[in-house]
Amino acid sequence: MLGRAYRLDLERVSNEAGIYAKSLELSGDGKDIWVFDVDDTLLSHLPYYADHGYGLEIFDPAEFNRWVDKALAPAIEPSLKLYKEVMGLGFKVFLLTGRSESQRSMTEENLINAGFQNWDKLILRGSEDHAKLATVFKSDKRSEMVKEGYRILGNSGDQWSDLLGSFMSNRSFKLPNPMYFIV
Repeated sequence: MLGRAYRLDLERVSNEAGIYAKSLELSGDGKDIWVFDVDDTLLSHLPYYADHGYGLEIFDPAEFNRWVDKALAPAIEPSLKLYKEVMGLGFKVFLLTGRSESQRSMTEENLINAGFQNWDKLILRGSEDHAKLATVFKSDKRSEMVKEGYRILGNSGDQWSDLLGSFMSNRSFKLPNPMYFIV
């Protein structure tokens, strides 16, 4: 996680996504979107995991939520570059995260402080979504996007549950994450 290979993998995925984004001709109607996951896609939790065995310890959700509440997660720099690039190309940017709606203010604060600004929508789990598997929750939210007339042209995430399911994007980009797996 601290070595050169992880950084190179992050850069490669983001560079490929940028090449794809630049190859598209957007419709100009404001309905072309790029979806980003937040945790370990835009914001890095390496500082948290460095203190917790890089995923070797049993996950403690309460401890992790205390970390999230601090709003100190740094940007994943290649993702920040891609984020700015797709915004500059005219995509609407939707952030779709498994975080709880109760974490909205600290999520917004952390994103802004890390350099992510001017997104179009930040979608978090409401109370009705907490029992859903991540793949189901994210598929449901992408379904709503499509029903609202949006075209999901790109999607970036560190978990397969960010990318798979129904109403997938035209092209998805999976960032590496060897620390944990979410279904």
